[in-house]
Order: sequence, then structure tokens, then C-alpha cells
Amino acid sequence: MGNLEVVQEIYRAMAERDIGAMFERFAPDCVVLQDPRLPWGGRWRGHDGLGEFALTLVGAIDSQVHMDAIYESDVDHVVQFGRTVGTTREHGTPFDVHEMHLWRLRDGLVAEAHFAIDTERMLAALAVGSS
Repeated sequence: MGNLEVVQEIYRAMAERDIGAMFERFAPDCVVLQDPRLPWGGRWRGHDGLGEFALTLVGAIDSQVHMDAIYESDVDHVVQFGRTVGTTREHGTPFDVHEMHLWRLRDGLVAEAHFAIDTERMLAALAVGSS
């Protein structure tokens, strides 16, 4: 399976909420990065970190990725552009936020995933209903 297919399988697993299939595609020493201002943001390491990231993310939002483009940018990287669309868990606030995911693969597994979104827009959605 090529790098593009590995990442496409991760998106399929995410859409189906198949956590086991998703974890199988990440290296044991993987790194996940997202803006630390987000509740699920920061630098997460290994499968334990990936699990903590995923639990924090799904505890805060219910969302689906809507892809506009996905492609291999070089021998080790896959790039995906699109939107994350859903609602916040706490207040049910809808959001539709632009995102870009940069995946670095090594030996057919994800070594690093950098999830970049329109953080300001997501923070605004998370704040609606909070006082």
C-alpha cells in the first residue's frame, strides 16, 4: 500500500470511527501536532499520545472531514486540504472550518501528522454559549 492509500485508509477509519484501524496506520513513535490553543492541541507522542489526542478531540467536537484535495507532495508526505464540519459537544454550536493536514510517512506508517485548521474560527465556535 502506498503512502496516499495509507492516509486515505486513515480518513476512512476516522469517518467510520474505527479507532483500531486508524491506530494500525501510525508508527509506535508517531508525533501528532496541532495548535496548542485548542483543547486537543499540542504535541502528542506515540500511541498513548495519539489516543489522548483523539479522546480529547472527540470529547470537544463531533466532526467530519470534507476533502477538497489529497495528494502526495513528495516521497514521504501526503497533503490534504478541506474543511472540518460539525458541532461542538458542549453547546451544539455548528462549525465549518478550513483545514490542512500534512502527513509524513515512514515505512508505510504515519511518523508525523500536523493538523492545521482555522484556529480562530474553531475557538469562536467553542466559545459560543460559554460565559
